[in-house]
Amino acid sequence: MKKYILTLAFSLVWIAFAQASDPAFIAAMQKQLKAKKTIANYEQSQEVTNGFLRIADASDSEWLPFYYAALLKTEAAFRFDIEKDKSLDEALELVKKADKIAPGNSEITALNGYILMGKISLDPAGRGQSMSPQAMQLFGKAINLDRENPRAVSLMSQMELGMAEFFGTGPEKACGMARMSLDLYKKEEAKITDEYLLPIWGKMQADQVASKCN
Repeated sequence: MKKYILTLAFSLVWIAFAQASDPAFIAAMQKQLKAKKTIANYEQSQEVTNGFLRIADASDSEWLPFYYAALLKTEAAFRFDIEKDKSLDEALELVKKADKIAPGNSEITALNGYILMGKISLDPAGRGQSMSPQAMQLFGKAINLDRENPRAVSLMSQMELGMAEFFGTGPEKACGMARMSLDLYKKEEAKITDEYLLPIWGKMQADQVASKCN
């Protein structure tokens, strides 16, 4: 029985590795990531999002297509004049799908918290008390899952700064985390290659928090 379990485990690892290394998957993801950089309006955002979802349909063991589709839904809510709550709710559903494929993933967990931040921003008075602890918990979990994840630390710094401004306390904790995330972004930059598909976004938010520090 033990031998069977080990064989099955190795088989699953090999299947995941083979799909992640599939040239067609890599090429399709690179195309969509390149298109993501050129988005100027909601229609283009929807087109690129749908492209990621088509990849997800064809690669049901890959979490990244669902992740990027969720990220685009979140960014659209921040950038465009649309039904923001609806877009964020759709992002949450996509994050759930990514999490089913890769549970305990720091990037997915951090994105979940980021979406909640978006929902809080739409109604701070009505949602802040209930949702802020949830977002903070998700960012803390994301950091514990991967202490080298700059997005988890950067997003936590944003929440800390928001709380400091709301309660009228000092920004020292937020500033320390923002600086830490910027150091992590530098480390991340050294890993990026032409075929790098993992998330690399968020440095701009870290810079914004750091700009408010002495």
